[in-house]
Amino acid sequence: MTDGAWSATRPGLTPREVATHCPYCALQCGMTLREDDTGVSVHPRQFPTNRGGLCQKGWTAAELLDHPERLTTPLLRDPATGELRPASWDAALDRVVTGIRAVQQAAGRDAVAVFGGGGLTNEKAYALGKFARIGLRTRHIDYNGRFCMSSAAAAGMRAFGIDRGLPFPLADLGRADTLLLVGANPAETMPPLVRWLTEQRRNGGRLIVVDPRVTATARQADLHLQPLPGTDLAVANALLHIALTEGWVDRAYVAERTAGFEAVRRSVAAWWPARAEQLSGVPVADLEATARALGTGGRVIILTARGAEQHAKGVDTVTAYVNLALALGLPGRDGSGYGCLTGQGNGQGGREHGQKADQLPGYRRIDDPAAREHVAGVWGVPADELPGAGVPAYQLLDSLGTPDGPRALLVFGSNPVVSAPRASRIEGRLRDLDLLVVADLLLSETAALADVVLPTAQWAEEDGTMTNLEGRVLRRRALRPPPPDVRTDLDIISALAVRLAPDEAAATEAAARFPADPAAVFAELRRASAGGIADYAGISWARIDGDDGAYWPCPTEDGPDTPRLFAERFATPDGRARFHPVDHRPAAEEVCSAYPLHFTTGRVLAQYQSGTQTRRVPALRRAAPEAFVELHPDLAARLGIDDGDPVRVTSRRGELCAPARLSAGIRPDTVFAPFHYAGAGRANSVTNDAVDPISGMPEFKICAVRVAKA
Repeated sequence: MTDGAWSATRPGLTPREVATHCPYCALQCGMTLREDDTGVSVHPRQFPTNRGGLCQKGWTAAELLDHPERLTTPLLRDPATGELRPASWDAALDRVVTGIRAVQQAAGRDAVAVFGGGGLTNEKAYALGKFARIGLRTRHIDYNGRFCMSSAAAAGMRAFGIDRGLPFPLADLGRADTLLLVGANPAETMPPLVRWLTEQRRNGGRLIVVDPRVTATARQADLHLQPLPGTDLAVANALLHIALTEGWVDRAYVAERTAGFEAVRRSVAAWWPARAEQLSGVPVADLEATARALGTGGRVIILTARGAEQHAKGVDTVTAYVNLALALGLPGRDGSGYGCLTGQGNGQGGREHGQKADQLPGYRRIDDPAAREHVAGVWGVPADELPGAGVPAYQLLDSLGTPDGPRALLVFGSNPVVSAPRASRIEGRLRDLDLLVVADLLLSETAALADVVLPTAQWAEEDGTMTNLEGRVLRRRALRPPPPDVRTDLDIISALAVRLAPDEAAATEAAARFPADPAAVFAELRRASAGGIADYAGISWARIDGDDGAYWPCPTEDGPDTPRLFAERFATPDGRARFHPVDHRPAAEEVCSAYPLHFTTGRVLAQYQSGTQTRRVPALRRAAPEAFVELHPDLAARLGIDDGDPVRVTSRRGELCAPARLSAGIRPDTVFAPFHYAGAGRANSVTNDAVDPISGMPEFKICAVRVAKA
C-alpha cells in the first residue's frame, strides 16, 4: 500500500470533490477525488470492499486524466499516406456511417460486428448491446469479458441457475475457518483484498492456495499446492474422493438441496489421491491435508479465479470445485460457499446486460422467446426483429475479414491486439477489415490499426454504475466534464444511431431510443432487466447513494436487495443445485520433444490487463517496465541462461522475447510471462487459441513451448 495522496497539476479550477470508485479491478475500491488549483488528488474512502486501502494502481489512477498521450480529437486514417490524422467529429462519424452502410449493403447486416469491454459501465454495456441489435441489427457482438469470466459464469449457471461472482459479501472471507484459493493471486491482482486474508488468518483460519507458482499470495498461505498447469480438475476430483472416503460429505444437505450427486460420486471414485499426485505433482499428503481442512472446518469458502478457468476445460474445472463445495454443504450456509474472483472493473455487470453474444439484458438468453418479447417491448421493436445469438469473442475475432466473417468492427473499451490469444493472427484479422473503428482514451495497439479513432471520456468524467465482484451495484460519479473535443461512449453510440437513421423522422426516433444521458439509460436498463436473473428493477441511483450500493437481484424499490444468495433455494426450477460429473482431460496441446515445456501467463502488481493505461503511468512503468520470462534456476542452468539474459519463448503459433527472471518459485517444467505487454514481449503471441466448448474461453494458461537464449 502507498500512503499519501497523488496530485496532478491543473491550475485555475474551482475546487470540488466527488466520491467514486477506482477504475481498475472488480474490487471497485472506494475513493474520493478532489480537484483544486494544485490538480486532481486521490484519497481512499472507508468503503466496505477496501476499508480505506488502495493499491498503487488506484493511487495513480488520476495521472491519466491529463496525460500528454491522451486522445483529445478524432483521428482518421489518410488513404494517401496511411497515417492517422486529426479530424472533426462530423468527418469521423460520417466515415464510420458511410463504411457501415457500404459493408452492410454489400454483405448483409451481420457484416458489421461490435466488440465491447468488461470495464464499461452498466449503462454503456447495455447501450452497446442495444445498439448492436436494433441500431446495426447485427448478431455479432461479444466482449473481452469472454476472456475473463465466461467459464465460471457457465459453471455457475448450470449448477446454481445464476452467475454472480461472489454470492456472499466479501467480508465473509475474513470469517472463514478454511479458505481455498484456486488459481488466484489477489496479493498482486487486487491487493486491498489481502486485508480480508490477513483478518482470516488472524482469526485462526487456514489459507490454502493452489497455484503452479509461488506467488505473493501463495507465500502467505498455510499450505500451497503447486500442480502442473492444467491439472486443477484432477486435484478437485481427488479432494472430493477423499471427502467421500473419510465421511465428510454432508449427506443431509445433498439429499435436501441438490440433484445429481450419485453420478458425481461414481465419477470421482476413480480419482484416488495417488493417481492425482502422479498427474498433477501434488503430494498425497497435501491433498489429504486440504480435504481435511475443507471437510472438518466450520466456515469454509472455495474460490476460483483465472488460473483454473482460462482453459479449454475451464467450465468443467470450475464445475469440479462447485461439486466439491456442494458435497460439503457449503453454498447458502452462513459464512461458507463457493465463489469466483471477478477480474475486470465491471466484469460482473458487463456480462449481465447484453454484451455477450447469447444474452439480452437482465442475463436473459437471447434464444428464449419470453425474454425476446420482454426486451423487445422495452426497446419498442417487434421481437422477431431482434437478431439471434452471435459467436463467442475469439471465434468472432478470428472470423474478421474472412469471406464469411464481418467486414467491419467497432471496438469499445478493449485492446485485442494485446489481450487475445494467438494475438499475431488476430492482429492480421483486424488489418483485413474494410473498416475498423476504435473508441478509446489512449492510442492502444488496436487503435493504432484503426481507420477511425474516437476519443472517449475517462472514468472521472462521466456518471454511471458498476457492479463489483459481490454483485453490489455502485455509483461512478463525474468529477469534471471531459475535454472540449472528447465525448462519452454514450454520446458516440447516440450520434451513430442518429446518423444511421434513413430519414429525419427515424433520426428523431433514434435520438430518443439511444439517449446520451446515463441516468436515462439506467432507468431503461432497470425496466429491461426486470424479472430476469440479474434483476436491477429496484435499484435506483438514489438507493445506491443512500447505502454503499445495492446487491442484485433487487426486484422492487421498497423491497430488500440480496447480499446473500442460496439461503433457502437455488435459482433453478426446483430450487435444487445441480451436480455434474466431470473428468480430467489433457490440455489441448501437450508437451513433446520439439516443445518440451509448459507455458503459462498471469499478472503483475503494477500493471493491469493489456497495459494501455498502466504502462503510461510513470510510477507503474518504473515498478514493472517490461515483460519478462520466469524460469526455474535448474531449467535455466540446463539451457545456459543467466538471470537477465534475453530469451526467446516459441510455440506453434509465435514467439516472445524478454529478459529471463530466475525464480525457485516456479516448477522446473513450466515458464511464465505476464500478459500486459505489447511488441516483442507480447505473451499472447504464444498462447493457444483452443477454446472451451461451452464458454468459448481460450486456453490462456497452458501451451507447449521451447525456450532458448535469444
